[in-house]
Amino acid sequence: MSTPTDTTAPAVGGTPDGVRPHAPSALAGSPGVPFSRTFQAELRKMVDTRAGRWMVIVMAGAAAIILAAFLIWGPAEDASFRGLLELSTLPLAMLLPVLGIMAATAEWTQRTGLVTFTLEPRRGRVVLAKALAALALAAVVLVAAVAASALANVVGGTGEWDLTAAVGGGLVLALMIYVLQGVAFGLLFLNTPVAIVSVLVLPTLWSIATMAISSLQDAGKWLNLDAVTQPLFAGEMAGQDWAQLATASGVWVVLPLVVGTYRVLTREVK
Repeated sequence: MSTPTDTTAPAVGGTPDGVRPHAPSALAGSPGVPFSRTFQAELRKMVDTRAGRWMVIVMAGAAAIILAAFLIWGPAEDASFRGLLELSTLPLAMLLPVLGIMAATAEWTQRTGLVTFTLEPRRGRVVLAKALAALALAAVVLVAAVAASALANVVGGTGEWDLTAAVGGGLVLALMIYVLQGVAFGLLFLNTPVAIVSVLVLPTLWSIATMAISSLQDAGKWLNLDAVTQPLFAGEMAGQDWAQLATASGVWVVLPLVVGTYRVLTREVK
């Protein structure tokens, strides 16, 4: 009499027949890279590169040279805190857009896009992190300009603290608009030299055209970003001034920002 043999194959993984293995539990927390880490990475990339460091150094050096030159050769009665701050922020209005451009074009000019978008495939979050990082670094540069202007006012200025909230707030808002314009043009062209030339030349050509061609003068009041920000720098914004600022910002900042973001979201990374 032969002994019956069990020919049932064991379950996969060594578990008894009919018993299912436990499914792995989901990891706690939100999936993907946290936005704070993406923001920190974009902020660090802006100052880790040689070009980014030199851009910050050039802005700080230009502000310091202008302040020192004005204290030595400028009229003493105009060396108040407001006057010194307006002087120190003159180079920032031109250089801060370049800072935004460099933040937006880093992946495409340095060919690191494949790494960036592999680590964080949600490109919209990367674009947002770049814009916020550019604004944050610009705010740090602006704080340094305020501190330098205050020191210059104490050392060789009139000692008059005549900066109003309207002027200070308008100055900050205007510079942040210029930073976003740089980010927008960087995303639009995805090429640093082309974006820098475009952000410097195109608004200037449009300003010249609105002054030289009489039929464009009315349009220039609404679409000339440099002109509509003048009341903002002066702290004298009225009702129509805000409408003109919104219109010009929509054309020179929002529109290229939307088109540039779409390009980044859909462009093939090589």
